[in-house]
Amino acid sequence: MTPSRPAPGPDAARAFRLGIVAGAIVGLAVALLLYWYGTLTLFAFGYVLLLLYPVYLVLVATALSVWLGYDKDVTSLRPVYRTER
Repeated sequence: MTPSRPAPGPDAARAFRLGIVAGAIVGLAVALLLYWYGTLTLFAFGYVLLLLYPVYLVLVATALSVWLGYDKDVTSLRPVYRTER
């Protein structure tokens, strides 16, 4: 039997929000810098913002959730019983 880990607290929630905001700013800054220096055309910049940027944000959220302890699996589920009144 594996020892159970405590649930992430409010500090983890704040760190997750801060990490998402920081990841979003870094992603936009990189895309804008690539466009500014001429590496990306306008079409490629639009492609990056509309199709690749959301995938990048999902990857950032996934990495943060694993790092902060939000990754729960089937073993951490408990049965729920309805109480009779």
